[in-house]
Amino acid sequence: MNRIELVEKIATTHNVSKAEAGRILETVTSSIVAAVKKGDPVQLIGFGTFKQVARAARTGFNPQAGAKIKIAAQKVPKFVPGAAFKAAVDAKFAKRQAEKAATKPVAKKAAAPKKAAAKKK
Repeated sequence: MNRIELVEKIATTHNVSKAEAGRILETVTSSIVAAVKKGDPVQLIGFGTFKQVARAARTGFNPQAGAKIKIAAQKVPKFVPGAAFKAAVDAKFAKRQAEKAATKPVAKKAAAPKKAAAKKK
């Protein structure tokens, strides 16, 4: 799916014009980009998290020249899909999560402290 198809989907689903749907999509994407650029993560529960990560400087290899090269440190955007998104794409993931939850030991509740017996005079 590309941008035009997504705009058409938004327009038909929410009964708005394609121009309005395009402006809505532009607002959403520009807001995400601005927040990540600033260093803030954008978390959409059930969908995923957009965040900025720092990639350390490293030594690479240029196969054409046969020489080692230095690659500078840089900040790059990263998307981490949420559990609901993973489950929707991969049924095996949902099954593993369900099995993991079933085998996880249930934490016992701490017993409520007993009240001191009232002294009678």
